[in-house]
Amino acid sequence: MNELTSALAAALPDGRVLTDPDVVDSYARDRTFVPPGRPLGVVLAQSRDDVVATMRWATQHRVPVVPRGAGTGLAGGATAVDGCVVLSLARMTAIRELSPQDEIAVVEPGVITADLDRAAREHGLMYAPDPSSYEISTIGGNLATNAGGLRCVKYGVTRDSTLGLEVVLADGRVLNTGRRTMKGVAGYDLTGLFVGSEGTLGVITAATVRLRRAPGELATVAAEFTSLRDAAAAVSAIVAAGCQPSMLELMDRTTLQAIDDWKNIGLEPSTRAMLIAQAEGSADEMAALCGAASFVAVSSTPEEAAELIGVRRLAYQAKERLGQCLVEDVCVPRSVLPEMITAIEEAAARHGVLIATVAHAGDGNVHPVFVFDRGLAEPPDEVWAAADEVFRAALDLGGTLTGEHGVGLLKKRWLGLETGPVAAELHRGIKQVFDPLNILNPGKAI
Repeated sequence: MNELTSALAAALPDGRVLTDPDVVDSYARDRTFVPPGRPLGVVLAQSRDDVVATMRWATQHRVPVVPRGAGTGLAGGATAVDGCVVLSLARMTAIRELSPQDEIAVVEPGVITADLDRAAREHGLMYAPDPSSYEISTIGGNLATNAGGLRCVKYGVTRDSTLGLEVVLADGRVLNTGRRTMKGVAGYDLTGLFVGSEGTLGVITAATVRLRRAPGELATVAAEFTSLRDAAAAVSAIVAAGCQPSMLELMDRTTLQAIDDWKNIGLEPSTRAMLIAQAEGSADEMAALCGAASFVAVSSTPEEAAELIGVRRLAYQAKERLGQCLVEDVCVPRSVLPEMITAIEEAAARHGVLIATVAHAGDGNVHPVFVFDRGLAEPPDEVWAAADEVFRAALDLGGTLTGEHGVGLLKKRWLGLETGPVAAELHRGIKQVFDPLNILNPGKAI
């Protein structure tokens, strides 16, 4: 340890600070290809007091702090910067409270998303946000990026399930935002401000989240299409008909082929896209609206439904088997989803780039994954050119650069196209209020 990290270790209980270079390096990156900086060390926080002590030390010594959950982020948001301390919250795993009467839970940031959902279901409730990484991602990371997931078409994103937060500010002060009630409008919405702020304004050490009644019997539809655009059109038809699906997921041929090569799901040669839809009650109307499909099946048992959903959750891991991935998450109005799908296909063809696309199609959130050679340090020029075309198409269609992964490092070059100069100035002003020394996750998000 050097003088700085020795002072940090002295401020914390024994064993909280790691400085071995090989161990520290394992905490320095997220799930992207972005090369990390060289941290001074890692803090393994186990309590709010550990976070308070770390931030007070960081403010005193002007040392950057990069908060980190499970490291499953896809935008470079948890990537270490030179000379920083990585603040790992993965050991803060307590569900402090679960109240079936009030339908809320108070959880620490290291709680795995699926574990909270399982705990809620013991009381006939559920935690609605469910990103595809829900078995490995943490609540803190979901809060940092305002994650969505497969059920967000009906239940919304993480912000819609967040009632209040406990946050440690850059100087070590503790801020409590929000409330335990379903309604509350006292003061500015600081809870909403922190959700999606990517660790740039404070470190979330607990969250009061809303639970919902677990749904009754769910019917699941799987429809195969010979055209990706036809599948996207079926999404628009299902939404327009008022079917209120709790899940509406789309996968293209490249994604399905990657899954089939890995798990042998019996993919037909003519299938170019698959739509998986789920709703309470009958699925007959949704199945009927997939009129252009070459094949439609409705699950008859919960086991069949789980198997279909399981195929969708394999998508990202299957694509990682193809090479390195630049994973994006543009979102457009649902009515123009077919146009967005077409723009992605055209960008792939124009630039000769392999793009595998999945979508939380029910809310217009499209995930084009740009696959490139593993031997490259970063995407080649043609991948960046195709990504640029896709981002601009999303904005032209009235959409956004990111629906749930955050800006991190990967989208900063395009952020100004969406926000404009006035919003950029306000973002910098907000950052100055909460973090005047710019030590919280510097260089990310804004």
